[in-house]
Amino acid sequence: MINPVSDETPICSAKGCRADAVWVLAWNNPKLHTPERRKTWLACEEHREHLSRFLGVRGFLKDVVPLAEWDSGDSAGSAADR
Repeated sequence: MINPVSDETPICSAKGCRADAVWVLAWNNPKLHTPERRKTWLACEEHREHLSRFLGVRGFLKDVVPLAEWDSGDSAGSAADR
């Protein structure tokens, strides 16, 4: 689960965006995180490509997964990695 404390609908991580998130961008900064560690950003349909590109050019992006799949545990990473 992305935010187990909140019952609110997850929103996009793009600055100023308040749209519902539909994608999870799993990433890590190899200078700061162990290889198996995954941080997450959420993205709406409109900002998925922009946020993916931002992380990708830095070599941080590891996976892009639909939010419903991530929440259901069907993605490759385990809940402990989030």
